[in-house]
Amino acid sequence: MKKIVFLLLLMLTALGVAAQDRKITGTLTDKDTHERMEQAAVQLLRQDSSYVKGNVTDANGAFSIIAPKNGKYILKFSNVGYKTLYRNVSVSNDNNVSVGNIMFASSAIALKGTTVTANTAKVTLKKDTFIYNATAFRTPEGSTIEELVKRLPGAQVADDGKITINGKEVKKIKVDGKEFMVGDTKTAMKNLPTNIVNRIKAYDEKSDLSRVTGIDDGNEQTVLDFGLKPGMNKGLFSNADLAYGTHNRYAERLMGAYFNSKIRVMGFGSFNNTNDMGFPGGGGRGSFGRGSNGLNASKMVGTNFNYDNGKTFSWDGSVRWNHRNGDTRSKSSSENFVSSSKSFSNSLNQQFSRSNSWNAQMRFEWKPDTMTNIMFRPSMSLSTSDGRSASTSAQFNDDPYSYTDDPLSDKGISTIAEAGKMVNTSKSSSISYSDSKQFGGMLQLNRKLGNRGRNVTLRGDFSYNDGDSKSLSTNNVHLYQIKMKDNPLADSTYQTNRYNMTPTKTYSYSVQTTYSEPLWKATFLQLSYQFKYSYSKSDRATYNFSNLGENFFGTLTPQYRQWDSYLNLLDKPYTEYEDKSLSRYSEYKNYTHDIDLMFRMLRQKYQLNFGVNVQPQTSKFIQDYQGKYVDTVRTVTNITPTLDLRYRFSKVSQLRINYRGSTSQPSMTDLLDITDDSDPLNISKGNPGLKPSFTNNLRAEYNNYIEKHQMSIMTSVNYSNTRNSIGYKVTYDEKTGGRISRPENINGNWNASGMFIFNMAIDTTGYWNINTFTNIDYQNRVGYLSLNSNADSQRNVTKSTSVSERLAMSFRNSWLEVELDGSMDYMHARNNLQPQSNLDTWQFAYGGTINLTAPWGTSLSTDIHQNSRRGYSDKSMNTNELIWNAQLSQGFMRGRALTISLQFYDILKNQSNFSRTVSAMSRSDVEYNSINSYAMLHVIYRLNLFGGKQARRGGPDGPGNRRPGFGRPPMGGGRMPMMRMGRPMM
Repeated sequence: MKKIVFLLLLMLTALGVAAQDRKITGTLTDKDTHERMEQAAVQLLRQDSSYVKGNVTDANGAFSIIAPKNGKYILKFSNVGYKTLYRNVSVSNDNNVSVGNIMFASSAIALKGTTVTANTAKVTLKKDTFIYNATAFRTPEGSTIEELVKRLPGAQVADDGKITINGKEVKKIKVDGKEFMVGDTKTAMKNLPTNIVNRIKAYDEKSDLSRVTGIDDGNEQTVLDFGLKPGMNKGLFSNADLAYGTHNRYAERLMGAYFNSKIRVMGFGSFNNTNDMGFPGGGGRGSFGRGSNGLNASKMVGTNFNYDNGKTFSWDGSVRWNHRNGDTRSKSSSENFVSSSKSFSNSLNQQFSRSNSWNAQMRFEWKPDTMTNIMFRPSMSLSTSDGRSASTSAQFNDDPYSYTDDPLSDKGISTIAEAGKMVNTSKSSSISYSDSKQFGGMLQLNRKLGNRGRNVTLRGDFSYNDGDSKSLSTNNVHLYQIKMKDNPLADSTYQTNRYNMTPTKTYSYSVQTTYSEPLWKATFLQLSYQFKYSYSKSDRATYNFSNLGENFFGTLTPQYRQWDSYLNLLDKPYTEYEDKSLSRYSEYKNYTHDIDLMFRMLRQKYQLNFGVNVQPQTSKFIQDYQGKYVDTVRTVTNITPTLDLRYRFSKVSQLRINYRGSTSQPSMTDLLDITDDSDPLNISKGNPGLKPSFTNNLRAEYNNYIEKHQMSIMTSVNYSNTRNSIGYKVTYDEKTGGRISRPENINGNWNASGMFIFNMAIDTTGYWNINTFTNIDYQNRVGYLSLNSNADSQRNVTKSTSVSERLAMSFRNSWLEVELDGSMDYMHARNNLQPQSNLDTWQFAYGGTINLTAPWGTSLSTDIHQNSRRGYSDKSMNTNELIWNAQLSQGFMRGRALTISLQFYDILKNQSNFSRTVSAMSRSDVEYNSINSYAMLHVIYRLNLFGGKQARRGGPDGPGNRRPGFGRPPMGGGRMPMMRMGRPMM
């Protein structure tokens, strides 16, 4: 018995000793906001200030470092925008040591431009939120946050400004958690400078209704939330960027902001004709033709404001004016999968456009007491747009590039016609104008009924739109396979010259109520009912001038709103040319009842929502077109099941599985048994037998963060299929190149995709970093194919697999960042009825980026990438493009408030403008005009006033914020003064 007791005591002693591993722990808290500090650098130094090891604080501001042995040490705490702190700590007898909660004070001086001296993690995770450390991604001097977002792992910014993060499209931008320019993601991306941003959060935000009621209505929005640097919530800052370049390129950008504890006001203005390209680098990283959709000039003036008294009332709003001029010249070549034989088409289009728009959005939220929430969102917009265009197109029965290098030239057309492969040519022009006035609003009242989660909500929505459009078009068609009846040796021709005037009016309103009933602890049954009425009316008057001769308008060139130059050539007033059969009146009324029943369960480890949506719908449709008057009523019921499961393995690791089924009904025009032959080459028919389609969407995502290695992992899998999807049976006439399309239900459309994002620091200090972004997508697209009007349509399947990969490795310290990266995009497509249309194309790129900052204020940013294409049938597309861009900047004045930079875009003049799309119906390649190679001189001035006199006194090189030595390691090394009571001994 004594031996057993002795052994137990020995084991307990051993366990006690083992439990003491010299672990130093504590937490960091922002002194001003009292929020826990995440991603702050913590370093353990010896008494001679030499580096031992380091770590960063986690999402709760906590840190832990294990001392290698007993002794006296110095803890160093640092973060961008904060004063560096030192604490003495002593470890003895292998005991653990807690330094408690340490208050971290922001440094207002640092706001004028700091140099990062601590290599914190690039990406961390907190529950289902991705947090990107903005200071870990170097951007050239003067860049906006668009350039920063492009560098985030898993982020993509398309040429049209569309942002995707972790495979989801970003729908809303926030600044420090406050709404910013609702409905407009471009304004923030193009105007907010990177030097004011400290971190970026990416997460899914619930709708206003779901946020206050807890009822999942499926209307989540992916948000990018840009956190400002510490201390910037009080004061004034502004940024002016004026630039002019070769080829008459210009880019001017102005921004100013005023913040205090309750009010935030931001104003913006930008004017440029550079397609908003930002920093040079458009040709890098495997991107072909970035910003290539023509030559565009834009002007924007806007303001955003936020008010929050911190208790009962908040107010957000934005107003903006946009003007845009476009000059787009596109050259396209397509292969059409509509016939079992070959069908090709080419086009050349020149389009000019201009537009003006005013938009205003507001949000008022009032909480008169802790149980009541009232929200109101009004909105309005006014817009006008003009367009004028001229185009030439042709269709062929064989690949035109087998006969000529220029299929649309007179010589090329003649050569192909002699070979008997010409089908038709078309020369067209048009002018158009439209204007629209819209306003609407949403009012929502929520009341909690006790503290157990019971609540009731009333909501109303209203919108109204009044529009008007005019268009005049001319079209001259030459048919090579059909001869004229009165002259068998001459090809057939016809013209369609028309003037359309189309006033439209739409409005809708809805009322909704929701109720949430607690069943037991953290478990709820939720019910929602909504009634919605919508109305739309269109009354198009068509004036037909098609029988006036082949070149009746041939001497005219399209000009904005110059209808009279065409109409004055007529022998009589244009109103006498009205064609009642082509004019169309339509009126649509829709009555919808939305009933949602949802079961919601909240637990510490998981959250489960599942339910069903039932939607009875009645539609009334009136149409008067082509001499047929239709007045019909349709009643349908849509049923949509949904499930959402979130399982949290830890605070930084989560699995989410989401399923949503949806029913969609055919449009009323598709259901009408009417043949529309207003365009002889594109005839459409209705199909009264169409069935509703049902789509299953399943998505699973998993993310994790391993703090020790600064490693973040995100992966997702998506699958969707559609039963009774609506496709179009296209009957192709080889003689005319014309098509007759009829909607049909078809099964077999499905797709699956997967994504994997990985980011990790290779070494313990965070100098070296590696990240990868992988996408795999498979699509099974089903359509119909037929040879001519006498042939039965055949089911045609196009199977395509696309794989994309981007791999990058970087090194960064306080003055240098070097990144090497490579990317690959592969497309594999197979067509079961037209194997000659199979595709195996590659786009790949490799190169590097360098950002260098010298202590005297000079910075150099450059990137060089080799972009290559392979596998295209048109050999001219199989190219190698070496794209080199660079920027040299120099800071002047105290705090580097003035910066002058010189940018060079596409120095070697190699960048092209090309894109490819593949569908079940066609493969299309498009090339656009642009100016990619030019130089631009920027003059940038920043004025920052924060924190009173101290902030106004110094910049990054001012007192208390000395810039680190050139090349000095950011985490340890070197000597520091001895410490006592947390302060340097001098």
